[in-house]
Amino acid sequence: MKYLIDTHTFLWFNEGSPELSQTAKSLIEDKENEIFISIASLWEISIKTALGKLNIKGPYETVIDDVVESEMEVLSINFAHTVVQNKLDFFHRDPFDRIIVSQAILEEMDLISKDEIFDNYLEGKNIKRIWK
Repeated sequence: MKYLIDTHTFLWFNEGSPELSQTAKSLIEDKENEIFISIASLWEISIKTALGKLNIKGPYETVIDDVVESEMEVLSINFAHTVVQNKLDFFHRDPFDRIIVSQAILEEMDLISKDEIFDNYLEGKNIKRIWK
């Protein structure tokens, strides 16, 4: 299966945080699954670390090493993702979260996230948000 992970999911997985659900951890660690992280998540981490709003282990430049080490794939943003985002209701105002859910919808990937607001976007779709 293919899964897209939210920014906090990636951070908590890399930190070994108890905030990460066991279900999320198991799905990410299962070698049968393809795990994707949006370039939007990496962009969000870059901005927040530069502003001092987020502390991560090591310098930002090493984040890509964590992605590679975890055998995740970076999902680029393309025009079709922005078309989906353009049509979304404004349940979520965060531009990073809006593009991430747009990517999940278009790429038909379940989204691993604690953020329940995503459920509003996924209602009636063949994909779902997974956490517990």
